[in-house]
Amino acid sequence: MKAMVLNAAGRPLVEETRPDPVPAPGELRIRVEACAICRTDLHVVDGELPDLQCPRVPGHEVVGRVDLVGVGVAPELIGRRVGLGWLGHTCGHCPYCRALRENLCDTPEFTGYTRDGGFASHVIADAAYVFPLDEFPDPVAAAPLMCAGLIGWRSLRSAGAGRRIGLYGFGAAAHILVQICRWQGREVYAFTRPGDEAAQAHARSLGACWAGSSEDKPPAPLDAALIFAPVGTLVPLALNALVKGGRVVCGGIHMSDIPSFGYDLLWHERELVSVANLTRADGREFLSVARQADIKTKTTAYPLERANEALSDLRAGRLQGAAVLVP
Repeated sequence: MKAMVLNAAGRPLVEETRPDPVPAPGELRIRVEACAICRTDLHVVDGELPDLQCPRVPGHEVVGRVDLVGVGVAPELIGRRVGLGWLGHTCGHCPYCRALRENLCDTPEFTGYTRDGGFASHVIADAAYVFPLDEFPDPVAAAPLMCAGLIGWRSLRSAGAGRRIGLYGFGAAAHILVQICRWQGREVYAFTRPGDEAAQAHARSLGACWAGSSEDKPPAPLDAALIFAPVGTLVPLALNALVKGGRVVCGGIHMSDIPSFGYDLLWHERELVSVANLTRADGREFLSVARQADIKTKTTAYPLERANEALSDLRAGRLQGAAVLVP
């Protein structure tokens, strides 16, 4: 198998040839057709997440075909298209798992972070944590759904039923969510880096009723704001854009420090919450919604060996939509 390997945080990925992996009992092997690149992959590669063990193969937005199964896994899965996301395994017995909150498991495993991921030609997965994708004919288009879509959906559900939704950071997650919000009949206000007219135009083309700089005040107060950019200074700006009783949802796994702000921004029962990981139930629910809403992802495909270039383009904001590696 081929893999792009992180041997030390902050270093470029290195292309390696490895022996084909063999699934253990309860596992299966996926022949990767496409793996989208998430901002969390940047946090992994740049060493911004704790306790990273190298070498590691990043990548957790995987779409591919099952080509080998371990003991205890139905052989009928061979040849089926499946998706693999960030949540790679949970213990099943801690208080959070027992309460159906497996996203908060005490001893989880994460694809591309604590176990090898999809920047490769093959990846091993716990068979209980893959999603059937038989109804998604294009693996490149489906790949961003495996995290940008999944965590975006959990963030949107956490935002509540408000009509006016602000999206701070118009990347892969936001370009999916704007389509869902419009399908649901909501208004979307898109916030981008100052001067990023391309992203603002992209947001408007997908149905945002307004798009502007993250430093701007929207033309109407927001019922909820979802922050996907890893920038802590956006939190007080988003709080300041809310109606009374509104909510700010931080959807990323990593964010720079949040600056101090006056209590008046939080008063009137405004709320600031975070979203951590996702559950398999979130995934099943989201994929059903994605089919009903006929979500169209915008992707830029790169050969697997150009993973470093794709990461650089994402880091610099040179992409609209999602970057996808294709072995």
